[in-house]
Amino acid sequence: MDNQQLPGLWRAMSYLRKRKFKECIEVCSAMLSANPRDQQAWSVKCRALTALKYVDETEWEDQGVADILLDENAIQETPRPGTSIQRPGTSAVGGGADSLLKRLSTPAERPTSSSGRPISGYARPGSASGRPMSSSVQQTLRNALTGVRPETSRPVTCASRPITASGRYVRLGTASMIADSPSEFVTVGKLDFRKYARRPTLSKILFNYLLHHENNATKALELAAECTRVAEFKDWWWKAQIGKCYYRLGLFREAEKQFQSSLRDQAMIETYLWLCKVYLRLDQPNKALEYYQSSSEKFPGEVSLILGVARVYDAIGDNKESLLNYKKALHFDSSNIESIACLGSSHFYNNQEELSLRYYRRLLQMGVENAELWNNVGLACFYSQQFDMAINCFRRALELADDSNIADIWYNIGHVGIGLGDTTMAMHAFKITLSIDPNHGEALNNLGVLELRNQQAMDQALMCFKSAQYNCPHLHEPLFNGALLMFRLGDLQESFQLVSRALDLFPDHQDSQELKRMLDEHFTT
Repeated sequence: MDNQQLPGLWRAMSYLRKRKFKECIEVCSAMLSANPRDQQAWSVKCRALTALKYVDETEWEDQGVADILLDENAIQETPRPGTSIQRPGTSAVGGGADSLLKRLSTPAERPTSSSGRPISGYARPGSASGRPMSSSVQQTLRNALTGVRPETSRPVTCASRPITASGRYVRLGTASMIADSPSEFVTVGKLDFRKYARRPTLSKILFNYLLHHENNATKALELAAECTRVAEFKDWWWKAQIGKCYYRLGLFREAEKQFQSSLRDQAMIETYLWLCKVYLRLDQPNKALEYYQSSSEKFPGEVSLILGVARVYDAIGDNKESLLNYKKALHFDSSNIESIACLGSSHFYNNQEELSLRYYRRLLQMGVENAELWNNVGLACFYSQQFDMAINCFRRALELADDSNIADIWYNIGHVGIGLGDTTMAMHAFKITLSIDPNHGEALNNLGVLELRNQQAMDQALMCFKSAQYNCPHLHEPLFNGALLMFRLGDLQESFQLVSRALDLFPDHQDSQELKRMLDEHFTT
């Protein structure tokens, strides 16, 4: 039977099951315009509005400037190696094969984000920025008060249209369900939470609406607390919801207590994920790993928990354990995109381009097609000496690119030009990159190096290095290149300052160590 032939409520439920939320809201709005106290239509519309704005908050999220500046949680200034996410440079590994992984995690072998963390092969919240330090000040300030959580502003509901009565039995709701204006679905200030707390099903629908659609964690917390009291503090679900509200309000220690209490009553995967998220927000990765691993024993084969372990190890710089867990995740879910992408990236930076190409081709076979993937396939083809395929891949990447990634693609094309010995092509590519993103520090640095080949362009090279230092202070290359140029020009004091900053970012950089040693000898003699 066609949806249009179904009665109003059944049509709305059909749209809800098919995830056609806007159509469902429209049908329910029409029913409510005929009878504002129709509790069935109200609950279905409430569920549709919640699903329309729902975000899986068990994932990590990037912090805005306000979250960082107003954070009252004390963090150790000099944490022990491997115990901090916000200071990943403190992590360390042993010798042998681990020393190779450590070398491959350095900025010389693998690009790092502005927080000093090696870039993984998969873009996920919390993996790229850490604490804002880089040149994207405008973007940082734009997200200052909101972080990077997807928008939770209240949409205007669809306009109501009259509909004839269907003759079905209707249970009447309370007056608080009737909005004061057509653009407002629920008047939150009129809600009597004690009345809703005695109706478990309706109270859960209303709670999800307040938390996810209205983004009103305070009112949601009031409702959850009242429902917990009615349930005599024995309902694990309401305890977990109180923990979510506390997390939204920044009360992480209170959220931790609620999640732990919920787990004592009932062990649930989502609750474990939330509790680990709290510990990661408090910069306690080892505590998060403890709960991830204990929950994995209770729920063996759960991919979300295995991926959580891999992400934490990746965040603290333990690439060996991270890769082992990504492989373990693929054992249980062979089509997990994040694991495939991260393993492909790891093989690429380990100089195993052919193996990396296998993983990226697997993603293409799975139907994943975007500019970033074609860019990575092009780089893997180029470094595995498949030049004809590399050019075609970059051409495809440019066709799919948008303003957020086209600059990086042209930057990689510039590297292809350098690898082929075509410096003219490389300079054109870097200049195109800077025309798209004038603050692209890596392109500014490489363009400065190419300008140094021309003895008449020393000023242009120096300007490029200074711009790269200003826009990307987390990169050590422009600092060293600027120090080397100043040394050649005879400005030893400036050279010493720049090379000292470069060593602060990358203490094991041998060229910087050698330049600083020469400057120390000059100053002491």
